[in-house]
Amino acid sequence: MSKSVNIGVVGTGFVGGCFLRQLAPIAEKTGINVVAISKLEGTIISPEYKPLPISADFTPNSGRVSPVELAEFLAKSPVPAVLVDNTANQELAMAYPEFTSRGVSIVTPNKKAFSSSLELWNKLQNPTAPALVYHESTVGAGLPVISSVKDLIITGDKIELIEGILSGTLSYIFNEFSKEGAPAFSDIVKVAKQRGFTEPDPREDLNGLDVARKVTILARLAGLQVESATSFPVESLIPKPLESSSSAEEFLSKLPEFDADIQKRKEDAKARGKVLRFVGQVDVPAKKVIVGIKEYDASHPFASLTGADNIVSFKTKRYPSPLIIQGAGAGDEVTAMGVLGDLVKVTQRIAK
Repeated sequence: MSKSVNIGVVGTGFVGGCFLRQLAPIAEKTGINVVAISKLEGTIISPEYKPLPISADFTPNSGRVSPVELAEFLAKSPVPAVLVDNTANQELAMAYPEFTSRGVSIVTPNKKAFSSSLELWNKLQNPTAPALVYHESTVGAGLPVISSVKDLIITGDKIELIEGILSGTLSYIFNEFSKEGAPAFSDIVKVAKQRGFTEPDPREDLNGLDVARKVTILARLAGLQVESATSFPVESLIPKPLESSSSAEEFLSKLPEFDADIQKRKEDAKARGKVLRFVGQVDVPAKKVIVGIKEYDASHPFASLTGADNIVSFKTKRYPSPLIIQGAGAGDEVTAMGVLGDLVKVTQRIAK
């Protein structure tokens, strides 16, 4: 009998749907059996752990199961089991130890468990055997950012500085804003929203918290005891008077009133031959983590970025000239690919 694992998938939205479509043609040859799929409308579970059809379009045979119920179901699997969490759900993320304590592995792009409390982070770094926890897509979608950090450290390299443009949304906005004759900052934000580059409420991108979560994860991987994503300086691009706007529409309508401030910052940087970029930075020797706008020379790799790409730079003892990883760091397809890649790796390690 070929080796296999049983998986429970939570989330069938944009990323979750892409994940299931990508999994379907390779599931049999990789030994991956889907035995539970959960979405808002309910859950389909295979009571006898027989493989279910791999599709986001299913008729539930159960209501929404709780994290504990799903953990108990997967823990009783006759072969090793994996939770694939394709959501951004806080409750499920906080319940990951319910799975790992029962020997159920986790694969996820959900950042919340890895950027919240240090206590939870530490639990997930040392799961109960044989559980494994893989979360490559929490930073950089399908880009090999987290695996590169782990490889550098496990081989004895010393990381000195991690620096990156880690938000596809803010990458696009600042890349467009730095162009000659660019529209006003507020107009670029509006276009980004219209093109689907931002959350429905752009303040969720502009407040810098998404980047802060990713930087928290990278800093912790590098060995820093970062308490949370709000325990270090995070520059918000939301003008203070607009923080209390009642809606995204009100926020966007008033944002042009503050264009002059960031336009001046751009012009001042330009006078010094530099451009503005929104970055996260981890200075390991100084134990310092920051998120915000920085200026870069026009010749810097960060200055030549286009579109909504991510870019991460690692300066280490072995790489005094930084190791750079660049590419699409957001998007349903590449995020799903990162999740599926993690699942295949976990399967290769634990399948029986």
